[in-house]
Amino acid sequence: MNQAQWQTIVNVIQGNQSEPLPAGFIIDSPWLPGWFGCTTLDYYTSDDIWFAANRRAIETFPEAIFLPGFWSEYGMCTEPSAFGAKCQWHEGNLPHAEKIIADIAEVANIKKPNVRTDGLLPFVINRLKIMQPQINEMGHEIKFAIARGPLNIASFLMGTTELMMAMMMNPDECHKFIDKITDFLVDWIQYQKEVFPSIDGILVLDDIIGFIGDQQCQDYVVPYFSRIFDSFDATINFLHNDAAGLVSAPYLPLMGVNLFNPSFEHDINELKKLMDNKVTILGNIPPRDVLAAKGPDEVREFVAGMLESCEDKSRLILSCGGGMPQDVPTENIRAFLDACR
Repeated sequence: MNQAQWQTIVNVIQGNQSEPLPAGFIIDSPWLPGWFGCTTLDYYTSDDIWFAANRRAIETFPEAIFLPGFWSEYGMCTEPSAFGAKCQWHEGNLPHAEKIIADIAEVANIKKPNVRTDGLLPFVINRLKIMQPQINEMGHEIKFAIARGPLNIASFLMGTTELMMAMMMNPDECHKFIDKITDFLVDWIQYQKEVFPSIDGILVLDDIIGFIGDQQCQDYVVPYFSRIFDSFDATINFLHNDAAGLVSAPYLPLMGVNLFNPSFEHDINELKKLMDNKVTILGNIPPRDVLAAKGPDEVREFVAGMLESCEDKSRLILSCGGGMPQDVPTENIRAFLDACR
């Protein structure tokens, strides 16, 4: 991300409306390898291919802000690998982290990982160190510390259904588990900031917070995510949750979130009311069923409809409701950006 793009986001978060409205997308391994024409495994294992794919996206769509920008990641395996999860890799699809916990009582035996040495975390950092000169040469900087959220990580380590049950049936053990993961995430985010002082934003991705009720949100989301977003004094605190987000929306300002990528199923006007228009929305057309599956004309129509229905266009960055999915073609992204203008 270059400085002009960063400042555009900051201006929108501060409530300054621009014309045309800015457009941005979360891009990572679900979309980039296929669009670039390489395998997912090549994307993960080659610094040069990873850099070239990100550079091509930036140069092909200079009007778009790609978030978080040169994202060094290994899918959902990044953080679970540090806890010892076995990772399965595929030539043309996303990797998978296997569970390491069969019973909630086992969480007492889990040790907090060392973010400098454990799992894939050193590979994340080293890729950015190696490629930082090329990133800077393009006029871009590493601006975000990035992590999957504590509920997301917990769901990989013990299973989503098992986690949901533990929240209700074993709250003491579950809180200890989430607390330990949160301590790890604070370490991880602070370490990224330590290695790359240009970082001034925090991005947390957690869809599991969309599957819980209001009381569970107050118990398991607000206190832990507040700690994570307080890891350092970031200018941008960015949350991605493209599952149901209405439960957590009223609490986002309290958690320190000022940029939110929600589910496309939520009306922008309703979200703004729930958040008292204190949080910038990155959204919000359907990513898979429209941006990937429809034609360019239909993409334009959806963007136009979104803009027409939006009562207040402040604190809005046009995007899809979720990250860029697989198989989104170049012409559909161009159609989206044309409609924004």
